[in-house]
Amino acid sequence: MDFSKIIGKKKEAASYMVKEITHIIKTFEKRSPGSKGEKQACEYMAKVLKEDCGCDRADIESFKENPGAFYGWLFFTLTFVLAAIVLFFFCPIISIVLIVVGLGLALLEFGTYKKVVDPFFKEKTGHNVTAIKKCTGETKRRIIFNGHPDAAWEWPVNYKLGGVGFEGHAIICGVGALYYLVLSVIYVAKNGIGFSAVSASDPLAKAALWGLLFVPFIIGLYFMVNYRRVVDGANDNLSGCYMGISVLKFLKDEGIELENTELGVVLTGSEEAGLRGAKAWCEKHKGEFDDVPTFIFSYDTIHDPKYLMVNYRDLNATVAADKDVSDLFMEAAKELGVHCTKGMVPPLGGATDSAAFAQAGFRATGITGLNHKLESYYHTRRDTYDNMNETGLADCFAVSVKALEMFDNGAKQ
Repeated sequence: MDFSKIIGKKKEAASYMVKEITHIIKTFEKRSPGSKGEKQACEYMAKVLKEDCGCDRADIESFKENPGAFYGWLFFTLTFVLAAIVLFFFCPIISIVLIVVGLGLALLEFGTYKKVVDPFFKEKTGHNVTAIKKCTGETKRRIIFNGHPDAAWEWPVNYKLGGVGFEGHAIICGVGALYYLVLSVIYVAKNGIGFSAVSASDPLAKAALWGLLFVPFIIGLYFMVNYRRVVDGANDNLSGCYMGISVLKFLKDEGIELENTELGVVLTGSEEAGLRGAKAWCEKHKGEFDDVPTFIFSYDTIHDPKYLMVNYRDLNATVAADKDVSDLFMEAAKELGVHCTKGMVPPLGGATDSAAFAQAGFRATGITGLNHKLESYYHTRRDTYDNMNETGLADCFAVSVKALEMFDNGAKQ
């Protein structure tokens, strides 16, 4: 089937997205993970999928989560490190233990998105949407478009200093922790495992005093996230939600029904709390879509056209995306002459919901449209409906429709 007519309406699609995103932001409450606003947005978009996109079903699904835990590890790690700095002068072996445990929490919670400290934080209810549009004949393949409806708590340092300042601050704190870990290990290696204090005449004591310069930065990291301000999340990530919604809407508006390709839009909440919604969705729907080849395109922050990217690796570059799904989007972009690059979510870059799908065995890839070096709007109050890029939205829409056309015609199966 030829979808060139729909591709030609990419500017109209972009305008539609901005209009709808503006409506959600102006109408509903803030959409922090597990909030009433997140649920309101899910309910509204489920209605749009059912009434305007022709979906046969649009189910709103709830799940339990502890959203505060995703950044909550900071309080544990930073406290352990500060205690280790003090205790270095009295008992370096305890400093080693505290720093190793603190950095281990950081690695597990942020490096791999494992749920470690969740029991220490308040339980909330998050929401997902699963919408399916059946084909007219036998289902031979399925494509699912994904985005996350929740929005982030603001990162004040990124708002004030930009990505360089934000990442620099985090790196300085990491170096500070390692600095005291090395000093402690050297002391124990020289003096053995014991509980004796470090002599004031020991050169390591002097080095430890110089290391106190790290302390203000470590204390400052307690305030990395401002839980009192939830950003609008126009780009991150209502843009991703409306990418799939727009594809289905414009197909319906043109009266196009697919014979053998089933379509889906899955909106997974609480991505900003560590992919909680996507992980819950994967558990709930395990095995449900194994009947035919099923591809998932997971969109996150579709903004600048020069940064349109297929992320072949995700979750701090530790999780591989499906090569066929990734290649399909790249080939569709090439067919249209749309700029799109191969890339990855780098170390310290976090993750998209694509990682959760891939870890659960689904065939998925992550599509982003932002500079991974962090723009000033990322997780800040600048992520507003009047700071969206319609060219970026239009290009991604066109490539998505082309990828669907190629998939419907049998590509990459």
